[in-house]
Amino acid sequence: MHNLLQGKKGIITGALDEHSIAWKVAETAHREGAQFILTNAPVALRLGKIKELADKTGSDLVPADATSVEDIGKLYDAAQAKFGKVDFILHSIGMSLNVRKGRAYTDLNYEFLAKTYDISSISFHKMMQVAYQRDLMNEWGSIVSLSYIAAQRFFPKYGDMAESKALLESFARSFGYYFGKKAKVRVNTVSQSPTPTTAGQGIAGFDAMLKYGEMMSALGNAPAQACADFIVMLFSDYTRMVTMQNLYHDGGFSNTGLTEDVLNAFQGA
Repeated sequence: MHNLLQGKKGIITGALDEHSIAWKVAETAHREGAQFILTNAPVALRLGKIKELADKTGSDLVPADATSVEDIGKLYDAAQAKFGKVDFILHSIGMSLNVRKGRAYTDLNYEFLAKTYDISSISFHKMMQVAYQRDLMNEWGSIVSLSYIAAQRFFPKYGDMAESKALLESFARSFGYYFGKKAKVRVNTVSQSPTPTTAGQGIAGFDAMLKYGEMMSALGNAPAQACADFIVMLFSDYTRMVTMQNLYHDGGFSNTGLTEDVLNAFQGA
């Protein structure tokens, strides 16, 4: 423990169970001295274990659908009543109905596609816009969302989540400029290795993606706890001049063309 977030207040979305990156961010932020409100969609609150996390970290739990501007407003009402302004927000929200229902990329349901964008990326813009208009963030605050390299490269089975992550990263760049000019607030996305979260394991072929990522990364896949540590650093004052970035946290995967492990696997085939 280094007290990196001593005195800082925030909002953490998306913690479902102990496998969630958001769950580990909450545990780590708590150890580093932060106070925060936990939030997730009402259905996730019923299905997950977030009440345990709230009890463990001494945090308030506020249900909110991040696709609803009204719900976001109520969440921020609770944050302002408790903290005044906040220093950090974690957006850890994503879901594709097309992927969940096994629809091929060449046979998308467009109503599902619109819902995927709304849940997985437009919700990020909504959370930032309401925070911006309410002047919710303290100066030198930090907003982070989770992405994946499928925003830049093709990955079969990832489906329309690839475009959702590309849009998410674009929102971070654009809103990062406006938040920076207004209040020195940083906005970044973290492109994480494939991680065996409850949501991640719902992707067809995920085990193969995990194995391939391990073989293609000099350091191996970055575990969820390491990602949480990185995000907490982004919330801290040590990264005050880092903004509008998509930051790869993937053990070197994003800069690797071919590894000996992959080459040997083909030679041995």
